[in-house]
Amino acid sequence: MLLLNKTAVMESLSHAQCIDALSDTMQSVSCGDVIMPLRQFIQIPNTAGKFTLMPGYVGKPASFGVKIVSRFPREANSPYGTHVGAVMIFDAEHGIPLAMLHGGELTAIRTAAASGLATRQLARENAETLTLLGCGEEAQHHLKAMLAVRPLKKIIVWGRSVERAQAFVDAQNLPDSIQIQVAEDAETAVTAADIVCTVTSATSPILKGEWLTPGTHVNLVGAALRTSAEADTEVVKRSRFYIDYRISAMAQAGELLNAIEQGAITQEHIIGEIGEVLAGQKPGRQSATDITVYKSLGVAAQDLAAASCALNNALQLNKGVSIDW
Repeated sequence: MLLLNKTAVMESLSHAQCIDALSDTMQSVSCGDVIMPLRQFIQIPNTAGKFTLMPGYVGKPASFGVKIVSRFPREANSPYGTHVGAVMIFDAEHGIPLAMLHGGELTAIRTAAASGLATRQLARENAETLTLLGCGEEAQHHLKAMLAVRPLKKIIVWGRSVERAQAFVDAQNLPDSIQIQVAEDAETAVTAADIVCTVTSATSPILKGEWLTPGTHVNLVGAALRTSAEADTEVVKRSRFYIDYRISAMAQAGELLNAIEQGAITQEHIIGEIGEVLAGQKPGRQSATDITVYKSLGVAAQDLAAASCALNNALQLNKGVSIDW
């Protein structure tokens, strides 16, 4: 069995590679060639921490496994990040463990890659201005994923702390052809955008639908609990709305469920899963003025696909540590 720590995962899995790996996987999700129980949470007593378990099976490439995550609130500069855990994958034919990978890094890459895949399918081809609402680890990964799928010329970064947003901007090493700047308010950042990624820990909306200009694509990423929502109901109502996995969305997509409960939309407002769009079973963007929204919750099949891709690359690159099991 191969052990891949954070550095080994980073060196073995690019965002572009992960985007391509997820394309087949999300089609498998939509055609039912997966087994994915809803993620299970337990609250750790006397703390703000949660422990999460995400088991799953995917048929292409055939593998099964589990992600375990310990999620505790930490300072922005914590070396541990908010998600600490591991992904373990097994050979589907013999049930032999193949690898254990650093869960935080793998999750960060595959989360951004899922948004990259949706952006590749749904954003306008000429989209060139990206707004990041959030300036933490996932914003960094989303910047890389968006650069992999669209020829961006301008990046706008907003954070609840202007100082942290500026530090994020200062840390980037982008080509001279790409501008990057801080926006002091979210509305200004959003109205100028062709693509918006919400990558915050906000539990209440930081994105308003009235700010979106025709033609914008939005990736809603940060809120993964029923009780959380990064966008208001107007964002959902104005958009062609896409999801990763219907069962998860109807249980845990706060923005979607809020809009349904408020009577603004019905479940039929969902155009389809991204895998259905990739397979040609559901329509994507229909015009240059459509506002498209992709609600990302993340599913175990994505972790398994990303882990398999990283493992295959690591074996070729001689990364990681092999142990007897």
